[in-house]
This record gives sequence, C-alpha cells and structure tokens, in this order.
Amino acid sequence: MASWGLAEAKAHFSEVVTKAMTEGPQEVSKGGKDAVVIVSKAEWDRKTKKKYANAAEFFLQSPLRGSGLKLERMRGGIREVEL
Repeated sequence: MASWGLAEAKAHFSEVVTKAMTEGPQEVSKGGKDAVVIVSKAEWDRKTKKKYANAAEFFLQSPLRGSGLKLERMRGGIREVEL
C-alpha cells in the first residue's frame, strides 16, 4: 500500500485517487501518524457487501454445519446481573 503525507496527498489528490482506483488502497498520514486510507468505490463496495441476508442464512452457510460439533446448553436458573 502506498503511503502519502497529508500535504503531499493534498497537492497530488488526483494522482492519489487514480492510484487508489488502479493500484489499490492509498494510505495518508497526518502529523506522522496513520490517518486514513483512500480506496476505490469498487473496493469499498466489495469490502462492505453484506454476505448474509439474515441470521438464518448465516447459520445455514456456516462451515460448522454438519461438522458433528455438539454444544450443550447450560441448565439452571436465571443469572443475577449487577448493574
């Protein structure tokens, strides 16, 4: 991942955006510390896409489904919780 200082990124913003679109994420630091990462819209959409429509779909597609894993529910009364 390419790294830019804030002033350099501001001066070359068009280049930073072009590189984010063609080469991948571009990291920008502020005051010598990591601040943000600029990514293409396509990359953002790919990373934020929902993988499952709901909880049922999540559990149906679990890699543990059919593994034979046995989970036992803890028996007992209601737990007391201090607030």
